[in-house]
Amino acid sequence: MSVSVVQPSRTAWSRLRPFGARQVDLRTGFWADRVRINRERTIPHGLDQLRRAGTLDNLRLADGYRAAADSTGATLPFLDSDVYKWLEAVGWELARGPDPGLAASADEVIALVTTTQRADGYLNSYVQAGDGEPYRDLSWGHELYCLGHLIQAAVAWHRALGDDRLLDVAIRAADHLPGPLVDGHPNIEMALVELARVTGDRRRLTTAARMLELRGHGTLPGARFGAGYWQDHEPVRDAATVAGHAVRQLYLDCGAVDVAVELGDDRLLGAVRRRWDDMIRTRTYLTGGLGSRHRDEAFGDPYELPPDRAYAETCAAIASVMLAWRLLLATGEAGYADAIERTMYNGVLPGISLTGTRFFYTNPLQRRTHRVLDGAGPRLPWYPCACCPPNLMRLLSSWQQYLATCDDSGIQVHQYAAAEVRTELPSGPARLRIDTGYPWDGRIVLSLLETPAEPWTLSLRVPRWCRTASLTGPDGTIAVGAGMVKRHRRWQPGDVVELSLDLPARITEPDPRIDAVRGCVAVERGPLVYCIETADAPGRTEIEELIWDPSREPAVRPRPDVAEAMVGVTVPVLRRRSGAPATAGAIPYFAWANREPGAMRVWIPR
Repeated sequence: MSVSVVQPSRTAWSRLRPFGARQVDLRTGFWADRVRINRERTIPHGLDQLRRAGTLDNLRLADGYRAAADSTGATLPFLDSDVYKWLEAVGWELARGPDPGLAASADEVIALVTTTQRADGYLNSYVQAGDGEPYRDLSWGHELYCLGHLIQAAVAWHRALGDDRLLDVAIRAADHLPGPLVDGHPNIEMALVELARVTGDRRRLTTAARMLELRGHGTLPGARFGAGYWQDHEPVRDAATVAGHAVRQLYLDCGAVDVAVELGDDRLLGAVRRRWDDMIRTRTYLTGGLGSRHRDEAFGDPYELPPDRAYAETCAAIASVMLAWRLLLATGEAGYADAIERTMYNGVLPGISLTGTRFFYTNPLQRRTHRVLDGAGPRLPWYPCACCPPNLMRLLSSWQQYLATCDDSGIQVHQYAAAEVRTELPSGPARLRIDTGYPWDGRIVLSLLETPAEPWTLSLRVPRWCRTASLTGPDGTIAVGAGMVKRHRRWQPGDVVELSLDLPARITEPDPRIDAVRGCVAVERGPLVYCIETADAPGRTEIEELIWDPSREPAVRPRPDVAEAMVGVTVPVLRRRSGAPATAGAIPYFAWANREPGAMRVWIPR
C-alpha cells in the first residue's frame, strides 16, 4: 500500500493511485540533486532560522509571549504553521532514509509541540500567549490554517514512519473544534479530509464538506480587500473564476477536490475544474506563476500579467502543484501533469537558490537595471513572514511521490527523472528503472526490472510543448504526439522502452491580450523558460537596450557560467540604439539571481 501526501481512500472516486514515499527512489541527475540539497542544506537551514526568528520560542513561551516577541521583533499569528511545515518535510525525508541528527532535531520539536498543547486539546501559541480565547478572529487569526498544517505534518509522520506522536496531538486539536467554521485562510479543509483518510473517522470529512458549503456567503467580516479576497463572495460550487488571494484560493480548491473525490461529488469537482481552466488560460504567467498584484497577493483581471510587477508568490506556485496533482489523480488527464512540470521547474524552483539556503518570496519575470536592489532581490535567508521556505522544504521532500501513478491497468509516468519505481499491480509486482538526463536531454529510457506475467499498460506523458517525439520499444519505433502514450502488452524482464523528446530552443509569443508583453517574445527549451541576466548581456549593454533579432535563430549552448553542466541558449538580439547585431546568453529562469545582483528579463521586445 502506498503512503503518500494525498491518499484517496479505496472507496474514493479517483482515476489514479499515487505512489508512496518508499515506492519511488530518485537515483541521480537533476531532481536527485535538488532533493539532496533540500535534505542536506535547506531543511537544517530551516531549523536554524526557526530558532533565530523566535518561531520555536513562541511555542516554548506560550505563557510569556510578549517576552518572546520583544526578543525577536514583530510576531505574526500564523508562525506555528512554519514549524509544522518543517516537521512535515522531515517526516518525508526520514521515510526516504535515516538521518540520526535530523531525527533528533525533529524529536525535540515534536516534544515542544506536545507540551505546548493545552489540556483541552487546543493548540495555538499566538492565542495561548494572548487572551487565550480560541476562534475569536477567524478572519485574520489563522487558527484553523495552523491546525491544518499540524494535521498535514501528523499525517506525514504517520504514513511515512508509523509514528503517531503528532497524530495524537492533531486529533486532540481537531476534537477541540466546536464545529464547522470558516477560516480566513483555507487549508483546514484538505487537512481534515486527509485526517479522515488516515483515521477512518468520517466526521472529519463531513466537517470539511460543511466548511466548503459555508464559505461564499459573506460570513467573514472585516475584509479590507473585499469578500473575494478570501473567496467568501460566492459559493464554492458556483464561482466561475479564481479570485482574491492566490494561495487562499488554491488551497481552498485543493480541499474541494479532496471532498469531491471522497463523496463522488461531480458538481463540486466540475466547479474546481472550471476555475482551473479559466486560471490557466487568463491568469497564469509563462512560468506557471500565479498572482499579479502585490497589494493583496491576489489574482488580477484576465490577462493582467505584468512581468516586472508580478507577485507570483512561491507559495502560490506550490499550491498550484498541489491542486494540479489532486486533479490529475481525480481525472487522469495529462494536462494537469503538464502544469505540474511547468510550475515545478519555472514557478517553484526560482523560489530557492542553487545552494538551497536563500529564498524568493515573489518571482517577477523582469527586474530593471535601475531597480536591482529593490523588489525581489537579492534573495534572503529567511523572511518575517516565512511561509515560502518551509513550504519549499515539504514539497521537495515529497517530490518523488509526484513522478508516477498506477491503476488496475498499469503504471503511468508523468514526470521524468532518473529513478526506480516499484508497485504491486493486480497480477503481481512490477519494477522499472528510468534513466535520463532530463531536462537537459530529451532521451528517457525505461527498463523493466520486474513484471507480472499477465499483460499490463505502461503509459508515458509526452508534454504539450514537444513538437517531435518518438517511442521505441519491443514492437519497434513510432512517432507519438502530446498526451499519454500507452503501450499494453505482455512485458518481459529486460524489456526497454525509449521515449525521445526533441529539445530545440523555441520562440514563444504571448497572448496578444496581455498588454504588458505585447510585441515581445520569450525563449523556452523543453520544460524550461529562459531569461537574460545582466551577466550575460553583450558588453556593458543594459538589457533594456536589447531587442529581439528575428533574422537569426536562438542556439543551444552547453555551459553558461552560472552552474556546472547547465544547458543555456544563445539569444540573437540587436542593440536598440546602434542596431548592431549581438548575442546574449540566456539561462533557465529558475537559476537567475545566483550571481552578482543584476537586471533580468524573460520577455524580450521585438
